[in-house]
Amino acid sequence: MFDFWRRALFLPLALLLLSLLVWATAGALSATLFFSIFLLILLVFHLRQLEALDYWLADSNGRAVPDGPGLWEEIFARLNKMVRQHRKEYEQRVAALQHMEQATSALPEGVAILDEAYRIEWCNPLAEQHFGLDSKRDIGQQITYLARQPEFVQYLAMHEFSEPLVLSGARQDGLTLSIKLIPYGGNNLLLISRDITHLERIETMRRDFVANVSHELRTPLTVVNGFVETLHDMPNLENSMARRALQLMGEQTHRMERLVDDLLTLSKLEDTLNVLQEEAVEVSGLLRSLHQEGQSLSAEKHTLRLELANSCALLGNADELRSAFGNLISNAIRYTPQGGEILVSWHEQGEQPVFSVQDSGIGISPQHISRLTERFYRVDTSRSRETGGTGLGLAIVKHIASRHQARLDITSEEGKGSTFSIVFPASRRLPLRAEEAIATE
Repeated sequence: MFDFWRRALFLPLALLLLSLLVWATAGALSATLFFSIFLLILLVFHLRQLEALDYWLADSNGRAVPDGPGLWEEIFARLNKMVRQHRKEYEQRVAALQHMEQATSALPEGVAILDEAYRIEWCNPLAEQHFGLDSKRDIGQQITYLARQPEFVQYLAMHEFSEPLVLSGARQDGLTLSIKLIPYGGNNLLLISRDITHLERIETMRRDFVANVSHELRTPLTVVNGFVETLHDMPNLENSMARRALQLMGEQTHRMERLVDDLLTLSKLEDTLNVLQEEAVEVSGLLRSLHQEGQSLSAEKHTLRLELANSCALLGNADELRSAFGNLISNAIRYTPQGGEILVSWHEQGEQPVFSVQDSGIGISPQHISRLTERFYRVDTSRSRETGGTGLGLAIVKHIASRHQARLDITSEEGKGSTFSIVFPASRRLPLRAEEAIATE
């Protein structure tokens, strides 16, 4: 800093000394005129350098940094060094960006970056194919202007991105996408799309196979069960071993019939063409009916209580909700020892309607809870079969909850019982009509 001021003031001070000498020899007027002329020359010199700097700043990318004598030479040299460093860093960033674009272009998934208003900031070629985008034309456009499928628009509006969205018919006939949104960097979102058309076809084939096999099994099972019951009721059948064998055959055919029914129910729930038929469901009345059925199933072996703390109705399918609620109640009865307590409740959690079943049964260890909704998964195989379960009840409950945009929450502790809750979104909460409100009182 001292060196700068020393060099900057050297010439003005030298001119001042010369002006003093002129003053001593030729008078004050001549000295003032001499000093003023040289100051004017110095001002014009600096203005010329500023003009050169301004000319370069107008097009710093296309023009070279100017040269200048004196202090300006050092300033322009430093500026030139900064420009070279900046251009080097810029080229490195461009190379890194190109490398990233090449890497993302090679990904088997479509990738797009969205801002907080779902405007497109960038996308790779596969995302262009999946959503019909143009990376040059559509940057800055809202994704919902271009991908207008109602399911996708609703998925964005709900702001619930924990589960991926399976989107069929996205821009191309027969194309099925799995879409996942990942928040990052504050309010930005990473949209990842994956073509699962082949997997969906395999899954459809599996569902069709299960449905067809189940349909084919239903008729012979009905026939066999009918003959078993007829033989068991024959008055001249005195052999105790034969009667026991017929009883076991009857129990197993009944169990196979329940298994076939559950498989058909699952196939129907998984069918994408099976659109949810919605209506206003008066849940209180439905639960009273299920409570009575549960008491019959329990045969007074348990204390089964019903608590209706919520008076709202629910937008959904009555048959599916009856199946889901009934499955949870019957599970609690089967897995709760005699003399245990079971609480069936309909209440609110914030603004969300919640159906829950709490029991004082055997409980479930933590490592099993995440797998309970898998088909045929059993914590205790022998006990599950003894109680008559098919191993598909909770899978059915999960599918029904998903179709109603609800979630199945499970909390349990070994030896202290379990609580199974279906938490519905607040958007499915409906006020009771006047006549329904009177009927529930």
